[in-house]
Amino acid sequence: MPDWVRIIMNSTILIVVLFFLTKWLGKKQLSQLNIFEYITGIVLGGIVAIHASTLQFPLIYGLLAMLVWFLIPFGLEYLGLKSKKVRDFTQGKSTVIIQNGKIMEENLKKERYTADDLMENLRNRNIFRAADVEFAVLEPTGIINVLPKTEKQPLTAKDLDIKLAPKKEPQIVVMDGKVIHEGLANASLNINWLETELEKLQVSIENIFLGQVDSDGQLTVDLFDDKLTVPAPAQKQLLMASMKKVQADLELFALATDNNTSKNLYTKQSEQMQKVIQLTEDYLK
Repeated sequence: MPDWVRIIMNSTILIVVLFFLTKWLGKKQLSQLNIFEYITGIVLGGIVAIHASTLQFPLIYGLLAMLVWFLIPFGLEYLGLKSKKVRDFTQGKSTVIIQNGKIMEENLKKERYTADDLMENLRNRNIFRAADVEFAVLEPTGIINVLPKTEKQPLTAKDLDIKLAPKKEPQIVVMDGKVIHEGLANASLNINWLETELEKLQVSIENIFLGQVDSDGQLTVDLFDDKLTVPAPAQKQLLMASMKKVQADLELFALATDNNTSKNLYTKQSEQMQKVIQLTEDYLK
């Protein structure tokens, strides 16, 4: 067998093996890898590179070396799930670098972190003054997580005592001009609903690059042709307008009739509709 054929075969086998080993080791991003995982990744890549580009060593040697570098991290990761000591040893510990608004200089020195490094990470979180931070911790992955001081935190609906409707993740219902039935099912919708909504927008499924439906049942689409525009969803606004029209009509009916019973009924219904409008106004904005 020619050497170039063996190199292609070895490379293909090693790439496939490396792919599955990496998947079994986990799905962490590069920025989330701890020191041991980072070293493991480099060594596995080096093994693949050496045994894919040279025929000096049998392929089985490369596979055995990859197996060892897979089993050791996999075993330590399993033990780490059972023991915090093992986890602290392999993954490292978090280090507090700001506590009660005060920078812990000794901890920064211990982690070889400079003031410039600290400020750079704070600016990445839109914090430009260290004095605005109540608590900050340096994670083993090198990421700094920050808790701003109370007066520097953004207001939430809970702070303002506002009740909001629960939100669910938007579901993709059309992708690359094809219907995603799983997304429709997750949103408790069907193909008939989708076709009706697309008729309102006057677009066909084949012309849609991406279509999503939110928790309110509003469909938004992005077309392949960027020169075409699609109107924004307006179901909420239309519902609010319809409710206000009903309330206004009830008031007119009450003014137009001379029958006291009918007048009282229309007035009462108008007041109830007004209460509904007030309760749902924030949600339907």
